[in-house]
Amino acid sequence: MNDGTSIILIDDEKDFVETLAKRLRHRGGYRVDVTFTGEDALDKIREFEYDVAIIDLKMPGMDGLETLVEIKKMRPGLRVIFLTGHASAETGEEGKNKGAFDYMTKPVEFNELMEKIAAALQQ
Repeated sequence: MNDGTSIILIDDEKDFVETLAKRLRHRGGYRVDVTFTGEDALDKIREFEYDVAIIDLKMPGMDGLETLVEIKKMRPGLRVIFLTGHASAETGEEGKNKGAFDYMTKPVEFNELMEKIAAALQQ
């Protein structure tokens, strides 16, 4: 269990993100909020200080990179991990250049994601 770490999941795949949120709450003991668009995520991030944001790269409307740029303007210290089925080394590196901690591709091994979250928190 953790010490009250809070995570926001931003992904338009509702079933995937709800399942992931349940696993993070149950196995990781994290406080997890879910949102399905970049715009909604920004509203939540204005209201609450999260420790980690996990963002899908491809979403309708504001995509993951645009969301990252706006997050970093509001909360420069928020650690961002891209979790996407559409990542390439190029887009992953672009995200890191814009302030993301790292990126992972779907499907992701849950234990690897937990390790990446732990590494982001120690950054």
